[in-house]
Amino acid sequence: MLKSLKLHSVCQSAHCPNRSECWAARTASFMVMGEYCTRACRFCAVKTLARPPPLDGNEPEKLAGAVASLGLKYVVITSVTRDDLPDQGAGHIAQCVLSLRKIPGLIIETLVPDFKADENAIRTLVLANPHVISHNIETVERLTPLVRDRRAGYRQSLETLRLAHALPEGRIITKSGLMVGFGETKGEVERAMRDLRSAGVEILTVGQYLAPSKSARHLPVSEYVEPSRFAEYEKLGYSLGFRHVASGPFVRSSYRASEPFMRGIFQTGARR
Repeated sequence: MLKSLKLHSVCQSAHCPNRSECWAARTASFMVMGEYCTRACRFCAVKTLARPPPLDGNEPEKLAGAVASLGLKYVVITSVTRDDLPDQGAGHIAQCVLSLRKIPGLIIETLVPDFKADENAIRTLVLANPHVISHNIETVERLTPLVRDRRAGYRQSLETLRLAHALPEGRIITKSGLMVGFGETKGEVERAMRDLRSAGVEILTVGQYLAPSKSARHLPVSEYVEPSRFAEYEKLGYSLGFRHVASGPFVRSSYRASEPFMRGIFQTGARR
């Protein structure tokens, strides 16, 4: 179905190790705005291109049709970064959300780029009213210039999350994720977690970085973190006030994304 509609799944594009489990649970993550990203982060398997093809104006409706046909209960809409677009693609993602909202009972999470922390772009998405807005800081502040594209920034990402949480039009649940295994210290991870809580983030994921390939473009794994340390990060996250923490070697930002709602931590009928 994805191929016939020319839709992309980040489950496939990012080489996620959990896709069979998520698909069996009727959750999936779709990647909109094409398969080419304008950034070249050194942890990511998604293809890059300075000027990707134009957006598909029919994508929002095709996406909604696929989600309805598959009978999904929870959908994550993520995207490539499109620095070449005036609004960085916020309007297109908002249209995807509005199309999906026509499906009764569907819970919608958007995993979005930083939009250069542009308030108008973030407001466009907030007004579309997804249940969750997620944006990953990916790594600790010291390692951000090594891990992420030069146009990405640790503080810029925190500001994006702060605005998504604080804009009065929405009060939408916000979420972020960290990868470990780049050479960070436990103290740096704690600092990042505290920064995320200060930005209003309520859901946190922590997972092991796995190099997408042996290419020189992709960073090698510096450390395979012990399961006991992931348990420490989970405990720390709850102590800092996160309402839901998923921490483990194979955790990804969309892994078991529906769990906070299935467990009743968050309600689908109302925002915070």
